[in-house]
Amino acid sequence: MTRERHDLPVTGMTCAGCVASVERVLAATPGVERALVNLATEKATIVLDPGVVSLAQLAESLRHAGYGLILPEPGVKDAEERARLAERTATRNRFVVATIFGLPVLALGMSHGALAIPGERWIQLALTTVVMTYAGGGYFRRAVSALRHGTADMNSLVALGTGAAYLYSLIATIDPSLVAPRTAEHHAMPPVYFEAAAGILILVLLGKMLETGARARTSAAIRKLARLQVRSARVVAEGVEHERELDAIHVGDVLAVREGETVPLDGVVLDGASSVNESMLTGESRPVAKAQGAELFGSTINGSGAFRMRVTRIGADTVLQQIVRMVEEAQGSKAPVQRLADRVSAVFVPVVLVVALGTFVAWMAFGPEDSRFTLALVNAVAVLIIACPCAMGLATPTAVLVATGRGAELGALVKGGAALEAAGRIDTVVFDKTGTITAGRMAVTDIVAADGFDENDILRLAAAAESGSRHPLAEAIVAEARQRGLDVPTASRFTAIAGSGISAQVDGRAVLAGRAGWLEDAAVATAPLAEHARRIAGQGRTPVLVAVGGALAGVVGVADPLRDGAREAVAMLRAMGCEIVLLTGDRRETAEAVAREVGIEKVLAEILPGGKAEEIARLRATGRHVAMVGDGVNDAPALASADLGVAVGTGSDVAIAASDITLVGSDPRTVAVALELSRRALRTIRQNLGWAFVYNVLGIPLAAGVLYPWTGWMLSPVVASAAMALSSVSVVTNSLRLRKFSVKS
Repeated sequence: MTRERHDLPVTGMTCAGCVASVERVLAATPGVERALVNLATEKATIVLDPGVVSLAQLAESLRHAGYGLILPEPGVKDAEERARLAERTATRNRFVVATIFGLPVLALGMSHGALAIPGERWIQLALTTVVMTYAGGGYFRRAVSALRHGTADMNSLVALGTGAAYLYSLIATIDPSLVAPRTAEHHAMPPVYFEAAAGILILVLLGKMLETGARARTSAAIRKLARLQVRSARVVAEGVEHERELDAIHVGDVLAVREGETVPLDGVVLDGASSVNESMLTGESRPVAKAQGAELFGSTINGSGAFRMRVTRIGADTVLQQIVRMVEEAQGSKAPVQRLADRVSAVFVPVVLVVALGTFVAWMAFGPEDSRFTLALVNAVAVLIIACPCAMGLATPTAVLVATGRGAELGALVKGGAALEAAGRIDTVVFDKTGTITAGRMAVTDIVAADGFDENDILRLAAAAESGSRHPLAEAIVAEARQRGLDVPTASRFTAIAGSGISAQVDGRAVLAGRAGWLEDAAVATAPLAEHARRIAGQGRTPVLVAVGGALAGVVGVADPLRDGAREAVAMLRAMGCEIVLLTGDRRETAEAVAREVGIEKVLAEILPGGKAEEIARLRATGRHVAMVGDGVNDAPALASADLGVAVGTGSDVAIAASDITLVGSDPRTVAVALELSRRALRTIRQNLGWAFVYNVLGIPLAAGVLYPWTGWMLSPVVASAAMALSSVSVVTNSLRLRKFSVKS
């Protein structure tokens, strides 16, 4: 079966019950394999067989259920934004109409006779009818649709609550005798509750507007990333520059980038040099030097230099668009803790309907005889309104949405709610060494000169001798000489001895570079610098001794250097209470030396690739929640077997695919940032769920009037609707605090 995945915006959803209804309608459609709906992003992730069902058919099914599915339009890039704008405009218009017509009703109804106006009840009836039909029509239509499908949601509660108050008041206005209290005199008029019906709709719509605005801010990270890309670039063809739209640029095209401009697309530097600010992708504030052959990422900011580049990736293949796609997928996912909220929400509305009915029956049975019907109606309506499960439905997805967006801004791509929740529970972090704690490339770390030589002399001659070798040690020495701008002469009579060293003729002098034992065999006295060589070796580095004209000239230390921020990352994680482990296939002496430098106490060295996953499993078997941080292909099994896999973004595609979190840059401090952000997000989710649960546990009994016999307290339906709106806004606002998250090293 051919499968297609679509992430499509849904309109008309207001609560967790709506999410369940949309998922049910989609999943029940033949050809749909899976449907997942997120209230915070207001999107449905649908996996379907295009040979059985089309997107248009799904949209029609949802339309009958009272919801909308925004389909992609050829040549239209902002279809979703236009639909969202139309929905927000319609909500605002309904709120304005409800307010204009409803406020006079509230003033008359709550004046308790102080405003004596002839025909007052008929005025309230006319005004409230406009509010009910125009402002509240959508709730009634969706409630009827839900009833046809055998379900109930927030729309059902609002429709029942306002409809009951309006219908009762309508009857009391047209024929008071039908609802007049039995003991009342014939001239007594029964109370009406037009102000409750109008006030509830005003407050529900106000809450919807506030909630929509707050929820829109949760997607700020995605919009910010999407806006980074420029619209055009200068293409160089036959020596002439032409401005061209980004959509018309192809892989292999040559682009010109000037000082201070944005790099248009991913590519490599052809000629020229500059420094590029990549902070918007990696979180690293320092500019990165770029010379010929260096990799470039679209939407980063060029510094003071100028260069030409060859395009290597366009469109959806660029790093920026991959990040946007990963964050969108993460924000559309559900955390495991959401399952509890989903299960509760699935039965919550039916339970509320039963409670409201029970409230009505109880007040009819035990309420004051002259007002029992009125009190039964008012309290049942209050229960229906205050119990809307909006807060419960928003508790988890809004926190996941904001946290994953903030993580992307900080250089950590969290692949969904499940990864976020797992990261929040980590207490053990296992680091691979090469490419993760260290840079993954050899570099010169020490130069010690013998008497009669200086550092640059030694480095220049050694680089000349090593320039004919492709050994990593040789390449490190040559790279250091070039970085220092030294004039490296040409060597002759180059000879490489595997496992020992090299010999060459440089400026008429014999130059040897290699192991101490090999130089001693060549009658070179190494004793003067033996202590320095032992010190370098003891630090896990490789000492390369250099002799010129038969005399010892110096010793060069070469090693895979620590990544910037490695020590700080370990300190930050330890401060968070995490146990840190270094796991590597490298020699124990080297691994322990690196561990000492960064402050890691537990070292697992000389572990084969298959053994890494076994070590992770062994740690998990002790009850630890383990995160594995790596970058290589050989780390992929360990990343997959850990509770949380964290891949360094500069590593292999296999490692990234196997991970739960991808670090866009290579700064290991981002691991601590991701874990702390996840902990904060998990704490926020618990706060949200706790607030939603306590709100309903306390609010429903209060609305039912359980305190009335002792205190005389009752909750007005208007106050109940205000509390319901406030609960949703408070949950979203609490989640928005994650946008300001930061960790200081």
